[in-house]
Amino acid sequence: MSENLKKLTGKNKNDYEAVSSHLINDKDIELFKELVESDGYLFDFVKQNVSERLGKVINENNYKNLLEFLKYYSPSYEDVIVTSLVKYADEDLTDEMLNKLENGTVEEKAYAARYFAYIQDPLALEALRSNCHSENEFLAANCASTLGIMNDKEAYNVAITGLNNGDDFEKLSSVKFLAAYGNKEAVPAIIETMKTSAMAENIAGEIPYLVSLFELLENRYEDGLLTLNYIINGLGEILDLSLVFDFELFEVLEKLINNHEDSKASIVLLNAKDKFDTLTENDEYLFDEDKDTKNEIQDIKKLLKNVNRKELEAHVNEELNENSPFVYTALDFATDLISIRELLKSNNQTVILKTAEVLKSLGNLDETAKTVALLKVTDINIKSIIRAL
Repeated sequence: MSENLKKLTGKNKNDYEAVSSHLINDKDIELFKELVESDGYLFDFVKQNVSERLGKVINENNYKNLLEFLKYYSPSYEDVIVTSLVKYADEDLTDEMLNKLENGTVEEKAYAARYFAYIQDPLALEALRSNCHSENEFLAANCASTLGIMNDKEAYNVAITGLNNGDDFEKLSSVKFLAAYGNKEAVPAIIETMKTSAMAENIAGEIPYLVSLFELLENRYEDGLLTLNYIINGLGEILDLSLVFDFELFEVLEKLINNHEDSKASIVLLNAKDKFDTLTENDEYLFDEDKDTKNEIQDIKKLLKNVNRKELEAHVNEELNENSPFVYTALDFATDLISIRELLKSNNQTVILKTAEVLKSLGNLDETAKTVALLKVTDINIKSIIRAL
């Protein structure tokens, strides 16, 4: 870390004021680049302090210097840069930002997309639409949220259509767009896509940015439980553990614990108990997490420890039904061999495969069970897997 960056992020007022002034007034691009590259190492409150310090220096005489910093994107400093540009915006600046949105680097486009959330120029619509599914998550999200603010129905309808077309990656791109766009009317369609997608955990992880899990459980109870269940599945593998804060998982699970008489909620809580036991018993999951995340994970584990496991397990058989969206999770906790073996007669080949794997783990996949399964399966790959079990 350079001496100037230490001063900029430090506690000495004389130091950080002097360096903040230098960075903006002298357009120290290298220092700003170093600041951006330090994003992952600085605490959030430090980055907030830096933003405030820079904001105090920016004025009508030096705001155009910020255009030099757009080459290095950071969500931590996006707000202070963009709002400062907006504060002093004129026609010439808007033209320049439009040019960056159309022809700039990915980083410049990301800032420019955010700029047009405030300066809602229709001339930006085409470029926003063409970048709203960018592989760069910040550019894509900024374009989508700006299109939502501008209420652009064309891009919205394309994304809704995309939920039913293309491969799972294209569907996930549409889901991410809709989550950033911010129209809650898309929630039912997103959930239906989640139910049939091989990337259900990824999709579930986008839904709470559009509608909270509390609201979802209140208004669409079973869909809310299913979304929560997929989020639990994805934690630590597909979804960052820090999302426990964004999604208010402690509070959501606490509410569920106080009202889990039905079988579906019981399955979700069983899944949560196992997941948080796994997360806390294996150092690889928590090793790189910050103190707050580690503590929250431990607190959720303690919360779930108070739930009677046997009471939850008493409901497992109710979800051993091929029509239940919780059947795969229920199979993970099932022990009733007769009920499990009945699922080998399912019309869902993926359910049959999962059932065969569970029977194998329980030491009950005999030749009769294999024969029943293979008679129902037509998919060559699934047949091969079952034969190999």
